[in-house]
Amino acid sequence: MAKSAQAVRTEPLAGRASGSAGVQITPAASAVRVSLRADPQNARALSKVLGLDLPLAPKTSSGTLPGRLAAWLGPDEWLIIDEAGDPLGDLRKAKVMHSAVDVSHRNTAILVSGKGARATIESGCPQNLGDAAFPIGAVSRTVLGKIEVVIIRTGEAEFRVECWRSFSTYAFEFLSEGARDCLA
Repeated sequence: MAKSAQAVRTEPLAGRASGSAGVQITPAASAVRVSLRADPQNARALSKVLGLDLPLAPKTSSGTLPGRLAAWLGPDEWLIIDEAGDPLGDLRKAKVMHSAVDVSHRNTAILVSGKGARATIESGCPQNLGDAAFPIGAVSRTVLGKIEVVIIRTGEAEFRVECWRSFSTYAFEFLSEGARDCLA
């Protein structure tokens, strides 16, 4: 009997770390990512199978990492990030119309933390990431330098920057330079 090939995901930034006084930049843990599209009227049924409430308000998230997090990206679009479970398997149990696409091989994430984290990201992002405009749990699809990213504020001085793997080196180096320039 022939053996089947199994694709193994390697993290593009594995082993890297950067930062400066007051800012730490590290690759996020490996995670499953699902792009979920559905009518918001079906959010309750989808939330039930996912084990967390899909956020319905713009720029919000629910859940925590490690574990499972759902980020609102649009009126009918969420990014599900899961570091331990199988969100696609859970979504197969849903009895409502939806589209769920595994984008794990497309995306990766960079964690930016410390008292200079916000200033580091703002060095290349036009969005106001201040406490009033971007509180803990806030999410936004925006730009960092020349690339599209999704920024999630996960703590008082912690941010998760989701980007495409093909741009991860650029994003990591951009944030590293921002950290060096940051007066933390």
